[in-house]
Amino acid sequence: MKSLYALSLALLASAQAFGPARAADLGGTPSFAAAAPTEWSRFMVRVRAIGVLPDSSAKLNIPGSARVSSDVMPEIDFSYFFTPNLAVEVICCASKHAIKGRGAINGLRIGDTWVIPATVTAQYHFTNFGAFKPYVGAGVNYSIYFNEDGGPAISRLKLKNSVGVAAQIGFDYMIDEHWGVNVDLKKIYMEPKIRLTAGGADVRGKAKINPWVTGVGVTYRF
Repeated sequence: MKSLYALSLALLASAQAFGPARAADLGGTPSFAAAAPTEWSRFMVRVRAIGVLPDSSAKLNIPGSARVSSDVMPEIDFSYFFTPNLAVEVICCASKHAIKGRGAINGLRIGDTWVIPATVTAQYHFTNFGAFKPYVGAGVNYSIYFNEDGGPAISRLKLKNSVGVAAQIGFDYMIDEHWGVNVDLKKIYMEPKIRLTAGGADVRGKAKINPWVTGVGVTYRF
């Protein structure tokens, strides 16, 4: 036991003596710590000008149908990157659309409505093209309709909030570490139930708005 204790002390003394000498030979103190992983910017914000272009139709329980107008407005979105490739994006905007009759009620101004198309997408970003960073995404949309205003012949207009899926493709072109430009295209499936009162008659149906959403804007990563 004593010999084992003496051997331990000798080895410890040798290690202490060898460490500084070896470090001097190498020109510094050796480090056995693992290399830190490369960091990436986890947050991204974009400001875009977007066009909401409905591919619309509506089935009503009366002869005729309806269509929904397009709109252009500003939009802001936020992204969080879990890895350099995987991110989630949330968009925030509101648009106003006019609803007009088609077919047997062609030209009838049914009314207009505001909508917040709250959309969350999971994205995959390709990182092997340098400053050019394309991505694809898919997610869910919850559209909130508000401030519905019926036309002259409509005494009441109501659209029910709707849930649908969304698909996305786009790219960021980074000018430097933080700033870039963005081009984005989404297809959002929005099919709210619609109810209105015209001339005392209760009219119901389902609107298939299903817009293409095109956007161009500025990217900032931090």
